[in-house]
Amino acid sequence: MASPPTKHFVRSVSSIAELSAKSWNACANPNPKTYNPFVSYHFLNALEKSKSVCKKTGWMPCHLALSAEDTAMQNSEENNQDTILGVMPCYIKSHSYGEYIFDHAWAELYMRLHKQYYPKLQCAIPFTPATGPRLLTPANPNQKKHQKSLAAAAIQLVEKLDISSFHCTFLNEQEHTIMSEMGFLTRHSQQFHWHNNAYKTFDEFLATLSSRKRKTIRKERREAQNNNITIKWLTGSDLQENHWDHFYEFYLDTSSRKWGQAYLTREFFSHINETMRDQILLILCHRGDKIIAGALNFIGGDTLYGRNWGAIEDHKFLHFEACYYQAIDFAIQNGLSRVEAGAQGAHKLARGYVPTLTYSTHYITNPELRHVIARYLEHEKDHIAFENNILSTHTPYAQKPDVSTTCQRTNKND
Repeated sequence: MASPPTKHFVRSVSSIAELSAKSWNACANPNPKTYNPFVSYHFLNALEKSKSVCKKTGWMPCHLALSAEDTAMQNSEENNQDTILGVMPCYIKSHSYGEYIFDHAWAELYMRLHKQYYPKLQCAIPFTPATGPRLLTPANPNQKKHQKSLAAAAIQLVEKLDISSFHCTFLNEQEHTIMSEMGFLTRHSQQFHWHNNAYKTFDEFLATLSSRKRKTIRKERREAQNNNITIKWLTGSDLQENHWDHFYEFYLDTSSRKWGQAYLTREFFSHINETMRDQILLILCHRGDKIIAGALNFIGGDTLYGRNWGAIEDHKFLHFEACYYQAIDFAIQNGLSRVEAGAQGAHKLARGYVPTLTYSTHYITNPELRHVIARYLEHEKDHIAFENNILSTHTPYAQKPDVSTTCQRTNKND
């Protein structure tokens, strides 16, 4: 006689510390080749332990964990941890800051109709506009089923809490397809990523560019390192607390100039230095003996992710050098497939980064507002596709790509 189908149970936890690092990472990063640092237990736990995310900052953890129903309710800690089939990083949000997928107009629409948009449920990596998995499940014959169970549980939670919406941002293409099939609204956005075409050196990459663009980049790199400026890469055991003291000063300066709020606390950087220093590349710029600027990157299985930049002195082209060219150089030397340099920034195009589609999915509980937002997203999608195709004809590469295929998409297995 065939055994009855396994039932599943999804519970929410108010802190990632309620789950073990082993069980979370087994779902989030089962394959070292596609390791994503931002969904790792250590990164998300550092955000919570440092109070960078908490109820006070408007990011209240509400992570979902999927397990077999017949074991999830047992008292054994071993059963509760080791039978987890999937997890999803979620937060109850009281605002829309730190997401990089902007829905302030949606909140304003709700307000004008005397409805409440906040709180909302957000599946995201706080303050991190980087594509990656969100329905975190290891590869197995039931993976898609488990991913759908997590997505369905998010809808159930929204309805149980009687809140406006659920949003899943910067998910990979495979998960975007699954959630679209389930009826979630789709939103397209644009970033600029650099792709490694098996280059052996930076000069080999430059050789693929037009002569004019190649000369421009070489000039920018020379001028960036004028005034006795040197640049160093730090990773692993080379990273020390005094480096983070400097970098936090740079981070605060950028925050005050760009958006007026520093999302990350100083303690966050100490936590990641303790638990994931081998997945960090800190690029520091020195003028003589003085550290004047820095760029923080995270190292994935096949991708380098640029995250934060700051400087206490203004030097021409130093930002491009530290954030873009040094990242490309590191990726080439370490055999990484691509560089994601963060949100937006058409200025990256001239530096070898190509327009790339990113995805988010949305569930709006109110049927009428869901219809209005769906129409808006269709128009926005067409606009982004048009813009990407136009931008793809203006890349610096000597051999222009086919416009019909230039909208490079994020790795399905990221």
